[in-house]
Amino acid sequence: MTVEKIYAGFLGEWQLDVAESHYGQGEAPVSGGYAISESQEGLVFVISWQDSDGKDHSFSFSGIPDGEARPFAGDDLIDSMSVSVPHPNELTSKAFFKGRELMTARRVLVEDGAVMEITQSVVLPDGSQPANVARYRRKLHS
Repeated sequence: MTVEKIYAGFLGEWQLDVAESHYGQGEAPVSGGYAISESQEGLVFVISWQDSDGKDHSFSFSGIPDGEARPFAGDDLIDSMSVSVPHPNELTSKAFFKGRELMTARRVLVEDGAVMEITQSVVLPDGSQPANVARYRRKLHS
C-alpha cells in the first residue's frame, strides 16, 4: 500500500511563465525552471533562470517539510530555514537570520495542480516587504 504524501502535488518539474509573473524586487528573468523532488534530506528544491544578459543562474536547497527551522549554511544572510505544508495545495519555506524571519516563499497549486504560483517576499531593514509573484506551469513529459 502506497501512502500519498501531502506535498505530492508539488513534486516534478515546472517551467516559468514569464508573461504571468510579476517582480516587485530585482530584475525579472527571461526564462526559468523549478524542480521539486524527494531525497533522504527531505524535499529538494532546484531553481534555475536566465537573466536579460543571457547568463544562467541556479540555486538549490533542501528541507524536511515539518515546519521546524533548521540550521542552513547561508553565509551571513540566512542561518536557518523551515519548510512546511499547511495544506495539500500549499508548500511554504521561510528563511531566518538570528531568529528573525527574512524571507518567505509560499507555493500554491492552482488550476487543478497544473500551475504553481510562488509568492516570495523579503523583509528589508526599513520594514518594507517587496514581493515577487512567479507562475510556473507543470512540465509534461511524453
